[in-house]
Amino acid sequence: MLAEHDALLVVDVQRDFLPGGALGVPRGDEVVPVLTACIDRFKRRNLPIAASRDWHPSNHCSFHEFGGSWPPHCVAGTAGAELDPALQLPTDAKIVDKARSTNRDAYSAFDETELHAWLQEHGVKRLFIGGLATDYCVQQSARDALKHGYAVVLLKDAMRAIDPVAGEGIIEELCSLDASVIRYGDMLDE
Repeated sequence: MLAEHDALLVVDVQRDFLPGGALGVPRGDEVVPVLTACIDRFKRRNLPIAASRDWHPSNHCSFHEFGGSWPPHCVAGTAGAELDPALQLPTDAKIVDKARSTNRDAYSAFDETELHAWLQEHGVKRLFIGGLATDYCVQQSARDALKHGYAVVLLKDAMRAIDPVAGEGIIEELCSLDASVIRYGDMLDE
């Protein structure tokens, strides 16, 4: 199933988005073992792996205290902003930081990052996406990937939504935009 021009994008699997974190996604920890297996599969095939993370300043506009919708989370340099170490990302994985500006929010891994240029340098044509949360950062990253012309494959068992019902609707909507959906087990037929 995996091919030469494929890459994996792990979206925001950070401590603050895991259960018990500042903005924990329900059952978000369930994506970690699936993504770890995906990372291992991409590593064995020498395919590019990227990961995004929220990397907010402490006075970010998305925080309640500054008029935003969210509690403080993923503040740059804090333990909550760290990617889950259980992912075991390879040392050559591309890490992109987003939402770094005080007065501007960014949900997409492509928003004001070097992700698109990096994927182009690696000849990527198809992007497998998993992470947190389906109804926010995964959705926006997938939309932008489609806009940039990548074939998008959503890893359904490697995503969780803040609102599971909304998450299912998002997946259907992304499929209507030509994304496809698989489960990790579907990758095992190689």
